[in-house]
Amino acid sequence: MGFRCGIVGLPNVGKSTLFNALTETQAAQAANYPFCTIEPNVGQVGVPDERLDKLAAIAGSAKIIPTQLGFVDIAGLVRGASQGEGLGNQFLANIREVDAIIHVLRCFEDDDIQHVENRVDPTLDAEIVETELLLADLESLEKRVPAAQKRATGGDKEARITASVLGQALELLRDGKPARLTKPKDIEEARVFKQAQLLTAKPVLYVCNVEEDAAAQGNAFSARVFEQAKAEGASAVIVSAAIEAELIGMEPEDRMVFLEEMGLSENGLSRIIRSGYDLLHLITFFTVGPKEARAWTVHTGATGPEAAGEIHSDMERGFIRAETIAYDDFVTLGGETAAKDAGKLRQEGKDYEVKDGDVLHFKFNV
Repeated sequence: MGFRCGIVGLPNVGKSTLFNALTETQAAQAANYPFCTIEPNVGQVGVPDERLDKLAAIAGSAKIIPTQLGFVDIAGLVRGASQGEGLGNQFLANIREVDAIIHVLRCFEDDDIQHVENRVDPTLDAEIVETELLLADLESLEKRVPAAQKRATGGDKEARITASVLGQALELLRDGKPARLTKPKDIEEARVFKQAQLLTAKPVLYVCNVEEDAAAQGNAFSARVFEQAKAEGASAVIVSAAIEAELIGMEPEDRMVFLEEMGLSENGLSRIIRSGYDLLHLITFFTVGPKEARAWTVHTGATGPEAAGEIHSDMERGFIRAETIAYDDFVTLGGETAAKDAGKLRQEGKDYEVKDGDVLHFKFNV
């Protein structure tokens, strides 16, 4: 599965610099003027996971294939985007296609870098973007909900579901609250709500882009963002895009030395991935053998057949069972054979919920 995160924010807050650093490319032109990014840049990043390396070493795997994380660098948004200002229409269309929003906020002072609002205030920046997304959703639902309500009076079951759940979202938006606070009452309402692709329904991770000296502990700006995120039920992390850019091209051992000198134990990518996984309720399972050790991503609560489907749709359709070994058992006992001899290899059926770190081997028939 992996997941696809849209990097958004006002112009000149460090979006493209962060994208370049995270994807270790220079695919996105980073420059000090608004709308440097016009077409969204897309990058796939292998998710670092020490567990995968350990499994590969035990199994003697010839290849190591991490699961992938997608980043989309989307054009900067300005006031009036919901009415088409700047590159608003394109911005809103691009953001509908992502699973989560990584909202980059400028949390540093620098007279050499222009701010589109001519001031540095990350909480107000966040409000501008959220307001434009909210206005776009509000315009959409003020047309859709009355239409659904009218059809519902004629006995249309789907319209009744739509009117109920989107009506709830509309009331939240009218109160200035994001649609993500909507609470569908059953599976059908959840399906309709998801299909609506509301912009403010996307989970949000605030990324506080701070100066190098504040990368470890943050600063007064980032502290305010964390307070706001807590109040909204959102998440936040501290990253220095400047530091991440410096890490590009360094050897792994040099990176660790550099990070330690900066008072950091890991790079920004790792923090964003971990927070992103929590945000989207994702977990990782592994397939391990002599040819390759590979990580896969599924949502929390995924069943054995659903996990098999991440590898190939035929495996989900013809699923019989999953041979399952917990990661700790695989590592502690030294591999599949030893785990099986110790009675730690389990046969799980179609209702099994995959656990984070499971080492799986699927039996299927098509």
